[in-house]
Amino acid sequence: MHKHYIIYKPYGYLSQFTYNLKRNKKLLGELYNFQAGTMAIGRLDEDSEGLLLLTTDGMMSEIVRGKKVEKEYYAQLDGIIDNEAVEKLKKGVEIGFKGIKYTTKPCMASILNNVPDFPLRGKKIRDERHGPTSWISVTVTEGKFRQVRKMTAAVGFPTLRLIRVRVGNINLGSLQPGEVIDVESFIL
Repeated sequence: MHKHYIIYKPYGYLSQFTYNLKRNKKLLGELYNFQAGTMAIGRLDEDSEGLLLLTTDGMMSEIVRGKKVEKEYYAQLDGIIDNEAVEKLKKGVEIGFKGIKYTTKPCMASILNNVPDFPLRGKKIRDERHGPTSWISVTVTEGKFRQVRKMTAAVGFPTLRLIRVRVGNINLGSLQPGEVIDVESFIL
């Protein structure tokens, strides 16, 4: 019987269970006693937070990582993003991927008028002395390495904080950093 988990990956954790390099890293296995054979579906980099799905079912992993399942992120940006930059994001921007230039697929993007109410992050981002920030929502169906961060930087607004809030129909909801929910299946 396969196991499925919904977690809020905290800042500073790797989306993996083993790490063979010498530096100490925080790993997902420290958050919960996952069943043997559990794998993260996609990844969030060490500096990113939010919704992460895990499963023991390789076929489910393939479905979720597919191009039909939307992944929505909230990004706190350095500076006040404008509509022109958001329109560029929507149409696709050129980023680097594996040493070559890549144009992202069209996506959904919008400015968030209210600051999202997320738990404070363990490591402070910065304060108002460094200038204003803004928040956007970006929804993609692809997942290149650090894609959303590269996209916002490409339009002149580097990402300061990145939180995945939705995968398909599954939302982060009221989960808190490090919280894990064991579910029967994923309804995407």
